[in-house]
Amino acid sequence: MPLDHYLTLGRSGLRVSPLCLGTMTFGEDWGWGSTVQESEAILDRYLDRGGNFIDTANGYTKGHSEVIIGDYLARTPGRRDRIVLATKFSSNLFLGDPNAGGASRKNIMASCDESLRRLKPDYIDLYWMHFWDPHTPIDETMRALDDLVRAGKVRYIGASDTPAWKVAQGNVLADLHGWTPFVGLQIEYSLIERTVEGELVPMARELGLGITPWSPLRGGVLSGKYTRANAATASPDRGDRVKSYLTERNLTIIDELLRVAAAHHVSPASVALSWLQAKPGVTSTIIGARRLDQLDQNLAALDVRLTAEDMAALDKVSEDRKSTRLNSSHGYISYAVFCLKKK
Repeated sequence: MPLDHYLTLGRSGLRVSPLCLGTMTFGEDWGWGSTVQESEAILDRYLDRGGNFIDTANGYTKGHSEVIIGDYLARTPGRRDRIVLATKFSSNLFLGDPNAGGASRKNIMASCDESLRRLKPDYIDLYWMHFWDPHTPIDETMRALDDLVRAGKVRYIGASDTPAWKVAQGNVLADLHGWTPFVGLQIEYSLIERTVEGELVPMARELGLGITPWSPLRGGVLSGKYTRANAATASPDRGDRVKSYLTERNLTIIDELLRVAAAHHVSPASVALSWLQAKPGVTSTIIGARRLDQLDQNLAALDVRLTAEDMAALDKVSEDRKSTRLNSSHGYISYAVFCLKKK
């Protein structure tokens, strides 16, 4: 599947590449990441290959990620309308101001204007709620987002890292009031992290939300650089957080990943991404790269064709028993949504 084999995001008519370019690593403001020059080279390569889906957030590298993308697009204005530009609100960039974060109307309106100033376009194609704000009623959030769409500042909206029941509630309210619904769901999903298959994935499939997984390689753990042989002595760039992922279960997953990769003569990262892209409900997997060679390695996943036996073997070794039990609740989710609509 080439990068320009575009897929519609959920039930919307928005067409996006099967691999989305995540830009959390654009900028060195967090002490690690890509330089401006490296970031622009990554953008060039991704777009030249036919990619059209770029994902960022107001909080990535303290807003610098949006600035890098905005400056890049300002120099190549013809490319703006050819890409699907996604960013997020919720992060607070003005610590000490209680209204500068979350999903309130006040913050949504201010954050959108700030992102537009950094990105420099007239509109945002896909505006994500970065995470659930339990202090703000979901109807306030949905109405504010609908106002942004009606004002022409935003085209589509999505939810990231939010409980399934809250996303469902938001979309049912949108349906009842004629507001803009969520069309996408951004969640952590990988061979290591499959708990989302319990509630979030069934909910997304039921409501027609396109799934865009983040951290598909679990911080590089599934890239192939960590194995059972070197796990004890590994010194990851991101420190103890990544080392904590090198558990017995995850090393068993890596063992199987290495076996399948060797059989196909491809990298473990390519297999991990190919497995995820083949999962039901997944539209576009978010890939991150700090260097050009990392981007090329990730894009190579588009050429991998896993067999049914490969998928079954990877499914079995990475199975999350909790999510398997929760999958039986798919029917209850459907019934709950039906009941809400009837009220």
